[in-house]
Amino acid sequence: MPCPKRKTSKARRNQRSANKGLEVQTFTHCPNSGVPVMPHIVCLESGFYKGVKVITTKADRLVLRNQKRQTQEARKAKNTEQAPSEKE
Repeated sequence: MPCPKRKTSKARRNQRSANKGLEVQTFTHCPNSGVPVMPHIVCLESGFYKGVKVITTKADRLVLRNQKRQTQEARKAKNTEQAPSEKE
C-alpha cells in the first residue's frame, strides 16, 4: 500500500474542497424594465430597487439635459426678441 512521502499542508487540503460550494447564480426580472437582474441589486436599466427609484440612469440624465437646453434656448430667443424693441 503506497504511503505519502510528505504531510499534505492545510492550504493544499482545503483547496480541494474550495469549489464544492459554488452554485449557479439565480436571476430575476426587473418589474419596471423586464431586464434580467441579480436579486438584491439595483436595476441599472431603470434605476429601481424594491419599487423605489434609487439612482438616476443615463436615459434620465439625457432627458434632463435636453430640458435644460430647451429652456436656455427659449430664454435666449426671448432676450433677443426683447432687446431690439427696447432700443427703438
